[in-house]
Amino acid sequence: MHATLPLTRAHAHNDYQHRRPLSDALARGFSSIEADVWLSYGKLLVAHLYWQTSPARTLRTLYLEPLRRRVERNQGSVYPGSKQSVQQLIDVKTDAEETYRALADELEDYSTMLTAFEGNEVRVGPVTAVLSGNCPRALLAKQHRRFAACDGRLADMARRSSPSVVPLISEDWSSLFDWRGHGTMPSGERAKLASITRAAHARGQKVRFWSTPEGAGQKAVWFELLAAGVDYINTDALDSLRDFLLRHDPSQLPL
Repeated sequence: MHATLPLTRAHAHNDYQHRRPLSDALARGFSSIEADVWLSYGKLLVAHLYWQTSPARTLRTLYLEPLRRRVERNQGSVYPGSKQSVQQLIDVKTDAEETYRALADELEDYSTMLTAFEGNEVRVGPVTAVLSGNCPRALLAKQHRRFAACDGRLADMARRSSPSVVPLISEDWSSLFDWRGHGTMPSGERAKLASITRAAHARGQKVRFWSTPEGAGQKAVWFELLAAGVDYINTDALDSLRDFLLRHDPSQLPL
């Protein structure tokens, strides 16, 4: 049985909506996995909307604990024989500071597998926790040692936020680009995409876009994201993206 090839650009959007949260994405080699989290009575519950939450579906039970078991089984890595750190994107839906304080306590229990951020130093672990949505940047920036960072926006690049606090820049594709994958991408929009990616990389930050087209235009958009060097390609269609990257991403080499 061959080891799963980790796909460095593959991001599983709203992963918890799949039949087997986490497991389906990891079986296909995804290296970034997203979960929406709500703080409710001290528990970090995973769901798209609050009324969909269940006490049985927590960040710990769906993600942190299975990841810990996998890292232990694979002797220090999520994917056997690979040093690829898997990004756990945690989209915080409730109050930023209150949720983060509860989350920080929980992440401490998994510190041995997590990337540690210590001042401007980053010690990469098998799993890297990044907070999207409501992330208390100022609070994180004051902490000397923590096990999470922030998913930023273009404004964070303008503010020159440190990559140790904001290692990832994400934006809504539909708010920046009119092109939806039909016909040729306008040259001005292609130049904008390249400029955003280049500027983020120059600062040591990675790039992701959400709300990229799914369905008819998705592969054309994926080709442009790949050509521009975008770090994570966002999708709900796990198999389609896996097949695309294995065919077209030159950085994907056999283990």
